[in-house]
Amino acid sequence: MLIVKDNPKSPVAESYRTLRSNIQFSSFDEEIRVILVTSSGPGEGKSTTAANLALAMAETGNQVLIVDCDLRKPSIHKKFKLSNSSGLSNIIAGQAKFEDSAHYFNKKLCVLTSGKIPPNPAEMLASHKMKEFLNESKGVFKYIILDTPPIIAVTDPQILSTMVDGVILVVSSGVAEIEAAKRAKELLENVNANILGTVLNKVKVGSRGYYSYYGNEGKRGKRRKRKRKLFK
Repeated sequence: MLIVKDNPKSPVAESYRTLRSNIQFSSFDEEIRVILVTSSGPGEGKSTTAANLALAMAETGNQVLIVDCDLRKPSIHKKFKLSNSSGLSNIIAGQAKFEDSAHYFNKKLCVLTSGKIPPNPAEMLASHKMKEFLNESKGVFKYIILDTPPIIAVTDPQILSTMVDGVILVVSSGVAEIEAAKRAKELLENVNANILGTVLNKVKVGSRGYYSYYGNEGKRGKRRKRKRKLFK
C-alpha cells in the first residue's frame, strides 16, 4: 500500500517522513544518497517500506529513483501499477535504455522495475555494468532507493550493500524470528555494510501510543494499527 500517497495525513505516513528525516541526518560526514532496503525473510514489508520511503523522499522536492533489484520475485511494479516488460535487467544486459524502461510516477519520483527475470541475478547485480548504472544515476537523482530480496535467502543484498551508502533492515513484529534478524545483521556486517538502522514493522500500538502527545487520544486506537521507526 502506498500510504504516503493514499493517506498522506495518517500517522503511518508521518512515520515514513520520520524515517526519511532520520536517514538524512544519520551521517554528518558523508551524505546518504543510495539506500538499500532488505529484510531477513519474506513477508516483512521491505518493498512496501522502500516504496513509501521513496514517496516520502520525493515530497522534499528532490529527484528520487526507486529501483526494483529483486530480480527473482519483483513486486515494485505491482505497487505502482506499472508494466514490467522492461527494467533493470534489460538495461544491465544492454537490451534497453533507461529512458525507455523508467516510469515517472510523478514529477519527482522515477520508478525502474526489475524487468525480465534473468537466469543469473547475483552475477548481474555484481557486474561492472550495475556499478556504472548506479554511478550514472547519482548524476541525475538526489536519492536512489534499492528494493532487494531477503538477505538470508540469497546473496544479492550483500553484493549490492557494498555499492550503496547505507542499508535499512526491515524486521516485522510477529513474522521475523529473533535469530533470523540477528543472522541478517551478521551477513551485512560480514561485508562491512553501513547499517543505518532497523525499521520495526507491523507493531501494534496500545492505548497509550506516543501519538497522544499530539492530541490524538480519542482517535489513535482506530487510526493507528502499525508504526515504523528507525532505530540506531
